[in-house]
Amino acid sequence: MEIYYMSIVAMMTFVFGAINKAYFESMPNRFIPIQNVFIGLISGIICYFGHLESDLLESIVLCIMAAMSSGGVADMKDIVKRD
Repeated sequence: MEIYYMSIVAMMTFVFGAINKAYFESMPNRFIPIQNVFIGLISGIICYFGHLESDLLESIVLCIMAAMSSGGVADMKDIVKRD
């Protein structure tokens, strides 16, 4: 079941990233964590209404954690590229 969570979070991250690049090219990097929270929130709601989780709060918290950790991994990858 966890693979479904990660798939939904990945899909939402891709969609939000594409929208961000297309419409908000000059958006500073400091707003990316806020974007990740929105991704987790929307993904959690999708997972709840898709009957992957029976508790709404648990679904939202799990997806926010997944979205924030994926954002951290992407930032670490960028740091390694710069060094």
